[in-house]
Amino acid sequence: MAMMPRMELRQGQSLVMTPQLLQAIKLLQLSHLELQSFVETELERNPLLERDDASDGPLQLNGAGDGPLAADPESYARAESLNTQEGMENRLGTGLDNVFQGEQPSVARLDTRGADSLPIVGGSYGGAGGSFEDGPDGFESGLTAETSLHEHLSQQLDLAVTEPVDRIIGRHLIDAVDDAGYLSEPITDIAERLGIGLDRVEQVLRVIQGFDPSGVAARDVRECLSIQLRDRDRFDPAMQALVANLHLVAKRDFAGLKRICGVDDEDIADMVAEIRRLDPKPGRGFGGAMAETVVPDVFIRAAPDGSWLVDLNPDTLPRVLVNQTYHARVSRAARNDEDKAFIAECLQTANWLTRSLEQRARTILKVASEIVRQQDGFFAHGVEHLRPLNLKTVADAIGMHESTVSRVTSNKYLTCARGVFEMKYFFSAAIAATGYGEAHSAEAVRFRIKQMIDEEAPSEVLSDDAIVARLKSSGIEIARRTVAKYRESLRIPSSMERRREKVAMAMGRG
Repeated sequence: MAMMPRMELRQGQSLVMTPQLLQAIKLLQLSHLELQSFVETELERNPLLERDDASDGPLQLNGAGDGPLAADPESYARAESLNTQEGMENRLGTGLDNVFQGEQPSVARLDTRGADSLPIVGGSYGGAGGSFEDGPDGFESGLTAETSLHEHLSQQLDLAVTEPVDRIIGRHLIDAVDDAGYLSEPITDIAERLGIGLDRVEQVLRVIQGFDPSGVAARDVRECLSIQLRDRDRFDPAMQALVANLHLVAKRDFAGLKRICGVDDEDIADMVAEIRRLDPKPGRGFGGAMAETVVPDVFIRAAPDGSWLVDLNPDTLPRVLVNQTYHARVSRAARNDEDKAFIAECLQTANWLTRSLEQRARTILKVASEIVRQQDGFFAHGVEHLRPLNLKTVADAIGMHESTVSRVTSNKYLTCARGVFEMKYFFSAAIAATGYGEAHSAEAVRFRIKQMIDEEAPSEVLSDDAIVARLKSSGIEIARRTVAKYRESLRIPSSMERRREKVAMAMGRG
C-alpha cells in the first residue's frame, strides 16, 4: 500500500489547564497567612481591586466605590491618566461556570443538620486578581527567603515524577517529613488515607529517598544512615551489620561489633569513624517552616438540638471588592487599544479571582461539613470515637475529586470544644474489629494505647503482648508489631525501659 500524506478529522477530549484554573487550584491549598500575603500583592498590582475593611456585615462582591484603595504606582498612574468619557463593556468571556459547574456565590454559615443539601446563609467572600506567576511574596522576597526542606523536596519531586497520582502520593509523603528530615507518619496510614496500594506508596517513597539531602524521608536512623552509605557506595555486608547494631556503637562495645561484623580492630575503628561522619538529621541544614500562630479556618459549635453548626472564620478570609465605579470612570477615558486592553485585563482578572476565592471558601466549608458528619462521634464523645476515614470517602460524598479534598485539608484548621485540630487529623487508617464489629480508627487505637500505658501501675508494666490482649478483649484486632509501631510513634519507651524508669523513681522517693 502506497504511503502518502492525507488529512483526517478526529474528535477527542482533553483537559486544558488555563492560567485561571491553575490560579483557582493553588488558592485552595494556601494557608490563611499565605492567602493574606497573596491578596496584599494583588491589591498593590490591580487598581480595580479594593479592600472592604469598613463592612461589618456579610461581605458582598462587586461593590462600588470612588477609587482604588491600593495599587502599585505604575498601575495607579495609568488608570488615573484616563479621563471620564465613554464607557466600555465588561469583557469576561472566561467560561467560569464550566469550571465551577454553575455554582452561585455563597457561603458564610452552614447548618449541618441537612443530610444532602447544604443550606446557605449569609454573604459572599471575595478574592483578588492578577498574574499568578510571580507568587505571593514578589521578587524581592526571593532574594532573602530561606528555602525550606519541604520546598526543596517539592522542587525535586516536580522534576523526578510526572505521573499525576505519584505526584499526589509524593506531596503527602513530603508533607509527612519533619524538620529533621524523617518521615513522621507511617506509610500504611498515608496509603489508607489516599486509598492507594502500599506498594505504590513504597515505590514513590524510594524515589524521594533518592533526593538531596542524602538520607531524607527515612523512617528511622538506621534507614537514614543506610541511604547515605549506599550513596557513597559503602554499604557492604560488614557495614550493614554495623548499622543493624547501632546500640552496640552507643555502648562502645567494639569487641561485640568486631565479632558481628567479622572485621579486625583497624577496620571497626574506620567503620565507626565513617558512621560518625554521616548526618543523622539530614533536614537540619534547611530553614524550618516559619513559626505561625494557628488560627482556625472553621468553627464547629453544638446546636441546641444536638446537631453541629459549621461556620467559616471571617478573620481568615480577605474582604476584597471589584470597584465597578472606578472601572466605569477610567474605561470611559480609554482612548487607544492599549489602554482598553489594560483595563479589560484588570477587570477580567479581578472578577475571576474574586469568584475563585469565593469558591475556595465554599469548598472549605463543604469539606469541613462532611468531616463533621463523618466524625460526629469524635465531636460528641472524644478521640476514642474517631472513625476510619480517607479522602475518597469525603470526595465521593461531596462530589469532588480526591486531590481537591487533599488541597483543602492542607494547612487548614478547625476548632471545637475539644481544641484546635488540623483537618488532616480526621483522616485515619482503619484497624479491623474482632468478629463482625465496625473497624476502628488508627488514631483512636493510638489514644487507647497511650491511655493504657499512662494508667499502668509500677508493679504491672504492660508489655506489647499484654496491650494486644487488652485491645482484643475490647474488640480491636491488632498485631503486636503494630502496637510496637504505634507506641514508638508516640515516643513511648519499651516495657523494660519503662519498668526501669519507674523503679528508679520509686527508689528516688524512698
